[in-house]
Amino acid sequence: MVESALRGAGDAGFETKLYNLYELDYKGCSSCFGCLLLGGPSHGRCAMRDDLTAVLDDILAADAVIFGSPVYFGGVTASMRALCERLWYAGLAYRETDKVLYSRRIPVKIILTTGIPRENFHTALNQSITDTMNMIIGPVELIEANGTWQFDDYSKYDAPMFNVEERMKLRDELFPKDLQRAYEMGRSAVM
Repeated sequence: MVESALRGAGDAGFETKLYNLYELDYKGCSSCFGCLLLGGPSHGRCAMRDDLTAVLDDILAADAVIFGSPVYFGGVTASMRALCERLWYAGLAYRETDKVLYSRRIPVKIILTTGIPRENFHTALNQSITDTMNMIIGPVELIEANGTWQFDDYSKYDAPMFNVEERMKLRDELFPKDLQRAYEMGRSAVM
């Protein structure tokens, strides 16, 4: 779905770049407070230096950003959470007003996928991530794709609770619509 969104952005004339977080070596926020050190070299930026540094720099320089994650146990993946910790925390100051350190707002598109077939099953997660992104980064649009196809061959996995025919029907009928929604989201990334 992220690739579909990037195709849409590319077709609208935007330059795109894809990062696969699983290919990077990094950690979540360590609470070093380098991002809050007044006059420090990393004030308003994550002070940690690792494979995520370039990603965070690209996010903050972008005209729009698209995040994608499967939902595991009611939350985004650990890799996505670590990215969010470092992006969000570095952008906040402990102040009563003017808490956001970032100088501009960046449109944020979020794509979440889940094996749960019921729409809006992850309402609390959706609200949490959209509220936080909106507060710190910029206005948010979210797509949650439900009932996703997880295995090439369900008979090879210990997952007998799934009705394979029902899953296949969702994949064949719903997933193309999800891909189209992602594509349109990408086309309108900064509009």
